[in-house]
Amino acid sequence: MTSALALVRDGRRTLRQGPDALADRQRERLAAMVDFARANSPYYRELYRALPERVEDPALLPVTRKQTLMARFDDWVTDPEVTIDRVRAFVADPRRAGERFLGRYLVTTTSGTTGHRGLFLLDDRASAVVRALSLRAARRTLTPSVTARLLAHRMRAAHIVATSGHLAAYAVIARSRAAGRLHARGSRVLSAHSPLPDLVDQLNRCRPVLLAGYATVIALLAGEQLAGRLRIAPAVVSLLAEGIGDRDHLRIRSAFGAHVVNIYGCNESLALAYGCAFGWLHVHSDWLLLEPVDADHRPTPPGQESFTVLLTSLCRWAQPILRYDLGDSVLLRPDACPCGDPLPAIRVRGRAADLLSFPHGDGGTVRIVPMAFQTLLESIPDIDLFQIVQTAPTCVRVRIRSAAGADRDRLWTAVREEMAALLTAHGAGQVSVERAHEPPEQSPGGKYRVVIPWS
Repeated sequence: MTSALALVRDGRRTLRQGPDALADRQRERLAAMVDFARANSPYYRELYRALPERVEDPALLPVTRKQTLMARFDDWVTDPEVTIDRVRAFVADPRRAGERFLGRYLVTTTSGTTGHRGLFLLDDRASAVVRALSLRAARRTLTPSVTARLLAHRMRAAHIVATSGHLAAYAVIARSRAAGRLHARGSRVLSAHSPLPDLVDQLNRCRPVLLAGYATVIALLAGEQLAGRLRIAPAVVSLLAEGIGDRDHLRIRSAFGAHVVNIYGCNESLALAYGCAFGWLHVHSDWLLLEPVDADHRPTPPGQESFTVLLTSLCRWAQPILRYDLGDSVLLRPDACPCGDPLPAIRVRGRAADLLSFPHGDGGTVRIVPMAFQTLLESIPDIDLFQIVQTAPTCVRVRIRSAAGADRDRLWTAVREEMAALLTAHGAGQVSVERAHEPPEQSPGGKYRVVIPWS
């Protein structure tokens, strides 16, 4: 298997050779991935039966979606030993997060941003590519002085992520620790759905030089830093998974006085893009293709916001991701980025997460990040689809589509008790939790928003 460092060198060489070399590499890898999918995935063999023998243009491929692929899971995967029942049994035990499924796969589950759960496998070759792309991002986003400071403090880090189950960020950290990689040593993993005072207390005690976590959580912590309750001095703040507005981004930079890095990723592609100083995200286009498209999956011109974006991964061998509707609205920069990075530059418009705000008993305001609710409901069996709607300052309504055969009354009792416990832990115990009889509703863009704040 090719090492991550060898892949870094290969990528550097390709970029130095210019855009034509990059396009050639894309076409070669796309043709190889399509061939592999046809030969090893019954689903793709059926889907591609009418396509030309060699495919170098992604526009020739049919669009795929998570819901369809999950319904055909056993036919989608390329390893016949992998079945959805075996993977579900594996992820049912949260203690196995980061452990190698069947001794050869990292398993991650979706965070529920579309309301549909997904199960994803990463083999060792794909993991090496992800590490290589992470190294590239670090090299392009960190200055020598910042890197020196990180190394001087032995990469002491605090990762604020969802810690229950097999969500990607936590599973990757757990796997890194198990593998003994240097960047995972001495790091603290803090729960993103801990009450804010608890996070502040833990961070004040561990004083990380690298602070990484979901962007909405880091934005909350920036307010605590500005108020003087949080007192840390990280060299780098890394924002993961979610988009935030320019105002919050500036607030984070001002609060911590740190080098702020944006990372764009998802379960389907753990390393999609990294941010530059000019506010653009640069896509790892030698290992993936992003196609901004309209509602009919026709190309959206550069400079215009897309309805959605189609993702083709060139390194997902266990579960080929080919022209996959990711659901994010993106804007592709029509010209060269002023930062000088040759990789395509985008801005993501469709991943900004909403905070839920509730009045606190002492007269203040409690703000809870959506991930706290998402992680909570995903931990309860027999929920196929869910949606939390804040209908008043002190009321949330929970819409649930239960699995076939589930005891709906028993399911609702579990949801109500867990939701009440979460709200109480955050100091919002007066908030009522209502049972909705209507199902979760789609947005105009076709997504199911997991959390809908009161307005």
